[in-house]
Amino acid sequence: MIRSPSKRLALHLIAATAAAWALPSAHAQAYPSKSLRVVVGFTPGGAADVMTRIIAKGLSAELGQQVIVDNKPGADGIISAQEVIKAPPDGYTFLMGTNTAMVAVPSLRPAPPYEPFKAFTPISSAGEFSMFLAVAPGLPVKNLAEFLDHVAASPGKFNSASSNSAAELAMLQLLSTRNAKVVNARYKGDAQALTDLASGQIQMIFSTGTLLPALVKEGKAKALVTLLPRRSPLMPDVPTAAELGIGKLTITPWAGFFGPAGMPAEVTERLSAGLRAALARPDVRDQLVGQGFSSYGMTPAEFGAFHKRQYDGFVATVRENNVRFD
Repeated sequence: MIRSPSKRLALHLIAATAAAWALPSAHAQAYPSKSLRVVVGFTPGGAADVMTRIIAKGLSAELGQQVIVDNKPGADGIISAQEVIKAPPDGYTFLMGTNTAMVAVPSLRPAPPYEPFKAFTPISSAGEFSMFLAVAPGLPVKNLAEFLDHVAASPGKFNSASSNSAAELAMLQLLSTRNAKVVNARYKGDAQALTDLASGQIQMIFSTGTLLPALVKEGKAKALVTLLPRRSPLMPDVPTAAELGIGKLTITPWAGFFGPAGMPAEVTERLSAGLRAALARPDVRDQLVGQGFSSYGMTPAEFGAFHKRQYDGFVATVRENNVRFD
């Protein structure tokens, strides 16, 4: 059969269009074809870094590609967040973001460096950190009530430490129950802050459970309350805020994974599925439990909705406490 030039041209256009529509699927099936990079806004050895490395190892096994952890600490996670914002949205660079960078920074700063719901693609949750109020061993208190009485009696005398805005806000929430005033010192990570706590240079900190239990066991720190809604297996003797009647502590220390804005849906879902599978691996789950981290994955849609709820609740807490960080 002889076809006219116009018909041959039309057939070529149809074939080309079909091939173009097939490209995204082919790209998604090929992903990932090289190593991936997950950016962490905290120093090596801290809770966020350790947790990310455990998950990254499981993700490497699930995806068949190496997942490299890249630490970019400082500025409440802004440095790491901006590193990911400017990365190509191809799924090979993504962020381990906590409620500090993804909620506290954009809600507390007068001029937020980014809009979290426009600058990022939600991929999956990771879970919740354990967080405890720890005080210096030399502080003459045995429980939370004694601590609050002691601090409230001497306004401005004691030093608090924080490595992120969420921990700092949690401390403000707690101290506001007694109108207690302290001087806050900012650290890049919990490791140095806990060293200073043990030596008595600072007297209090809200810290994650990665390094703290060993200090408590050695008598170099005292843990008085946990922010978790239930007691942590790391330190089961430490009561919850609810048990102590402190219902005002509403900060939830969580973590999750975000990509740059504009990631293809197929790639986002593939990475999310890999992360959810990694979090479900018994070896990963057991290691995270040992670090005091309660892990759970979410679909991109579920995680996006969770992030929005957390943001709205945090903003409400900030307004209720008239908090503003410069």
